Amino acid sequence: MKPTLPIALGVVLMGYSSGAHAQRYLTEVFTDAQITVTEDIIYGTNIDFLTSNFGSPLVPQDVQTLQTAVTLGNPIPPAYFDPADGSTGVKVTNLRFDLYQPDQALDTETNRPLVIYLHTGNALPPGINQSPTGQRKDLTAVEICRRMAKRGYVAASVSYRLGWNPAAGTEEERRAQLLNAIYRAVHDTRHFVRTVKQTVGQGENPYALCGDRFIVLGEGTGGYLALANATLDRPEELFIEKFRPDPFDATVSYVDTLTVGNLAGLGGTLSLYRPNGFDYETQFCVNLGGALADTSWLEPGDVPMVSFHTVFDPFAPFTEGIVIVPTTQGPVVPVHGSNLFIQLANDYGNNDSFANLPGGDPFTDKARSMYGQTYDGVTVFADNEGLFPMLRPRGTPPFQDEASPWQFWDPTSTIATSPSSVPGLTIHELSSLSNPDMSPAKANAYIDTIMGYLNPRIVAALNMDGACTYVSVNENEATSHQVDVYPNPANDQVYFVSASAAIRHYELFDVNGRLLRTATVNSDRVIMDRQGLQSGVYLVKLFFADGDAVRRVVLD
Repeated sequence: MKPTLPIALGVVLMGYSSGAHAQRYLTEVFTDAQITVTEDIIYGTNIDFLTSNFGSPLVPQDVQTLQTAVTLGNPIPPAYFDPADGSTGVKVTNLRFDLYQPDQALDTETNRPLVIYLHTGNALPPGINQSPTGQRKDLTAVEICRRMAKRGYVAASVSYRLGWNPAAGTEEERRAQLLNAIYRAVHDTRHFVRTVKQTVGQGENPYALCGDRFIVLGEGTGGYLALANATLDRPEELFIEKFRPDPFDATVSYVDTLTVGNLAGLGGTLSLYRPNGFDYETQFCVNLGGALADTSWLEPGDVPMVSFHTVFDPFAPFTEGIVIVPTTQGPVVPVHGSNLFIQLANDYGNNDSFANLPGGDPFTDKARSMYGQTYDGVTVFADNEGLFPMLRPRGTPPFQDEASPWQFWDPTSTIATSPSSVPGLTIHELSSLSNPDMSPAKANAYIDTIMGYLNPRIVAALNMDGACTYVSVNENEATSHQVDVYPNPANDQVYFVSASAAIRHYELFDVNGRLLRTATVNSDRVIMDRQGLQSGVYLVKLFFADGDAVRRVVLD
């Protein structure tokens, strides 16, 4: 079959109107020289499943020591960070990210969307995963983050915890280990979001972010994470049949939340994360490959989704099938691919914000021309708005079908030139079997298409022309009235007392600017009951005849 190449970037996006703010996100308005990169920022610390020895008799004491240190706010002893130190069985690791942004000395925008990039790699380090890729500094990760920053976004390439055994003897063992690895990585993603929101919400906001425009973009394994992060929101979703060791016992899951934590990553004996009063909600999901664990996770009201998926992906099914691990070619777990779940997202109305974008630009027109078409036995579903199917030539031995034509790497790197698990092949040569003409030029051509198709849909879904609805926790005095707040922090009730004028009414917001409650009071003394509010930071806007004031309230 004749290869289908992506459409080159640089074509005018006809038929799509946008204001000045939106235009900056559609096109590159900053140069490479105007992008600043801050590397290796720590966003969290947690137990490392890659280097820990959970068979060690030291584990119970290690866990107690770590949990106590974190609870009391004490530093974790250095031995826990050193995999070579045999005095501990449990090891911890610092989780880091690299930040790409337009130089704030040049960029006047102060409420910028954040793109959270989650890398590929089969939840194993490069080399061990039999690939030269699999870290936040992958060349594809760097390129996409720089491209987004040049459009005016802030982009964070985020590391997450790795570790499982793809060579485990049975499919059930592989499934249990991989599901838990992905679950832990979702915890890391959600902790990253909470941590960034805490920084923004405390009034510092060093990255000039908008608190309600977070886009999660995952590649390969990162695609699984992005999709799980967007859809895994009910505890019972961990007990679907494929997640049970015994399919007939709906009370036991491969994922033990008492050990590894609840959906937020909190509360498990082997999790060190703590609540900080901020949520982990994000507003948009993008996957480059990967798949959704199960369509039962997807529900009306979930965030908009855009997917890029090769039609003949040999590792993550385009429609539905079994995940195949590239390291061993072994089957792991049945999943649902982009061709299937994007159709469902459209049926639920989750993608309505961009479903009716006009055509006329080459990226939209190309995607729509493939809907309803059949390619070598694979049918792209009709009206699958939000899916960009990528067609590559079928693999002929010794080559495989392609999964990630946007990937590129340095074939001369130490990892790439290392021997692979296949005798006579380096890791570069092994990876090239599913990307035979890998090159920066080819990868960048596909990234052109990703940028051209994705960004108009982000702009449409996240109302880039509209104001950021985030409300800062900086308290203001728009009136001359002094307002006392007590107790603060509070457990049940909070009192607001004005010594000089009546408070006409108040509005209660969470730290992302969502209005939770409003009440008319007309009194100089207001009692606000907790009424089921979760622990965290809230903002109360108090209205007077001659202005208003904002006060921060902390609920324990």
